Amino acid sequence: MKIDLTDTTAGEINKALVQGRRAIGTPAVGMVLTLVIVTDEENAYDALKAANDASREHPSRTLVVIKRISRTPRDRTSSRLDAEVRVGAEAGTGETVVLRLYGEVVGHADSVVLPLLLPDAPVVVWWPVNAPLEPAKDPLGALAQRRVTDTYASEEPVRELTARAEAYTPGDTDLSWTRITPWRSMLAAALDQVTCQVQAVEVEGEEFNPSCELLAMWLADRLDVPVRRSPSAGPGLTGVRMDTTCGPITLDRADGSLATLSIEGQPARAVALKRRDTAELIAEELRRLDPDDTYASALRYGVDRLNTVPDRGASSSEDSETAVSASASAGAGAGAGEPSPAEDAPVAEPEPVEEAAKAPAKKATARAAKKTPSRKASAK
Repeated sequence: MKIDLTDTTAGEINKALVQGRRAIGTPAVGMVLTLVIVTDEENAYDALKAANDASREHPSRTLVVIKRISRTPRDRTSSRLDAEVRVGAEAGTGETVVLRLYGEVVGHADSVVLPLLLPDAPVVVWWPVNAPLEPAKDPLGALAQRRVTDTYASEEPVRELTARAEAYTPGDTDLSWTRITPWRSMLAAALDQVTCQVQAVEVEGEEFNPSCELLAMWLADRLDVPVRRSPSAGPGLTGVRMDTTCGPITLDRADGSLATLSIEGQPARAVALKRRDTAELIAEELRRLDPDDTYASALRYGVDRLNTVPDRGASSSEDSETAVSASASAGAGAGAGEPSPAEDAPVAEPEPVEEAAKAPAKKATARAAKKTPSRKASAK
């Protein structure tokens, strides 16, 4: 069932929701959360389709906020709210309200959304595109316990990750992180099968795919080893290689669906590692509403620390350089006319070979004589 409302209010929308539920014979509200989708007109259809598919697992009230751009100064001063209320088969297993904001009301989207939230139910805000740099400080983000962004949709994903790390607030998450959940599970399971120490890691994937950076940062943060990020033709993540003391462990996925896990001393195994669609990613994120500490730790590791090798021999090399520079300074001073201790000291003549050989024996005999008491002393 679909109800169109033009130039309406939040109160009229709530009445239309009650009317729609009664019309389809389900007056009770069986939703478990409120999902707020903030998007534009271009991406609204795909985002709403993914949310409806995810509602089969998580029945929810979905509020789609579309901020319409005002072309003229006159349109910017006027305010209008249009809504589409969908219940029943039109909205999956929950309820859907598509809100289109015009004029000055665009800057007050939180005031429109607040009366439509389910009482005593968690709120999740999802930005499929054009997410704010600080989601927790956004007026709509401040209403939510969980804030979902997608760095993959940004123009500069690597720079976006850095901004996300600086502005991270418990409850923030990203679909680029959700995409690597099967990879993290598979790699953790592979390491549980061996007792070797990981020495270095290489992650291969598309050049502008932030999931590759997140996986590399997670491995570097957890294993405390140097991690190299290598670009490939894709699609998405294509492989991970871990160099261990027992041999390499590799997880290769060249076609985006089937991967091969190879562990030294074991036969290679084919594992299903297909690329998941947005509906599956959103459904996974809605399963947990608590802060993701693992994501926070990996994000704060920093993209700049990848592709760097720690210089473990820095202290010894510095000592060697210091010794070399000191020797060079001493040599330079001697060359400048300053007398060195070696020049003023008398030169000792070398002892004959036979005398040098007898000298240690004489010293040993003398020491033995001092330690042995004399006969007179014994008699007394």
